[in-house]
Amino acid sequence: MKKFFLGVGIISIFFTGCTSYEEQRDRLPDTPERGSIKISVDETFKPVMDELIQVYESNHPATKINVEYKTEADCLREVLNDSVRLIFVTRRLSVEEKKLLADSLKVNARSLVVARDGISVIVHPNSPDTIFTMQEIQEILTGKFKKKLIPVFDGVKATSTVRFIVDSVLKGDSLTPLAMAARSSKGVVDYVATHENVIGFVGVGWVGNPEDSMQLSFLKKIKVAHLESTDKKEAYVKAYQANIYAKRYPMVRDLVYILKERHRGLATGFAHFVSGEIGQLIFRRAYLAPAQKRLGIRPVRLNE
Repeated sequence: MKKFFLGVGIISIFFTGCTSYEEQRDRLPDTPERGSIKISVDETFKPVMDELIQVYESNHPATKINVEYKTEADCLREVLNDSVRLIFVTRRLSVEEKKLLADSLKVNARSLVVARDGISVIVHPNSPDTIFTMQEIQEILTGKFKKKLIPVFDGVKATSTVRFIVDSVLKGDSLTPLAMAARSSKGVVDYVATHENVIGFVGVGWVGNPEDSMQLSFLKKIKVAHLESTDKKEAYVKAYQANIYAKRYPMVRDLVYILKERHRGLATGFAHFVSGEIGQLIFRRAYLAPAQKRLGIRPVRLNE
């Protein structure tokens, strides 16, 4: 009898101390289906990210994703000082940065490549130069090109475009001191459209989608240059989707999410959406290369 009452007491305590999954979820500040969060995104990817957020909020009316578009360095700084739980940039965290998060914030960050884009080279509509080798691009960037073409970026410091150029194109060489900075990718397009002696570098997400009305207006103001292909001599390609996917275009980079959420909240839900079926289709429709879903490529003849 004593054993019976002891057993009943233990069972009562167990069930009294437990809460249902629904009750636990209701106590969370946010979930994939409700709540509000702030995220930081590399400004280069604003066009496609705006569309991703719009579709997610439409599918989950009780959610609100407040996005701030910044330089890559600022996005990384925010995730490291615990200002945001989710960022989208073009690189993963370094070993030192992961250790900093684990030691100071007691959280492990997760990351995933969700898409790839290219850095487009744009010139004035009257420019006779629309085909470049990578050697010529390096000469332009270092100020050694035979013609005076001044490079223009979406900021001279701290942007993902400048970091890619310095790390992957110049590879230790110095960027010309004549290089100029616009306030944004749109600013680069506007400046190139009105100055013949400059050459702009912007993410393909700003000039690669001919079905987007804003980008179509940009394409009427500038020319997108061809760069030498990585797989065929004397062949030149633009940053088209298939060329990015196959890495025939020479300046391709990743779009990575970095997530550091302790519970399965709205940041986790949005990250899964971006890497899932619908999110990957949105990247494809935006003429970027989805990284988590296979992109079918069919041979066609293109007359330009």
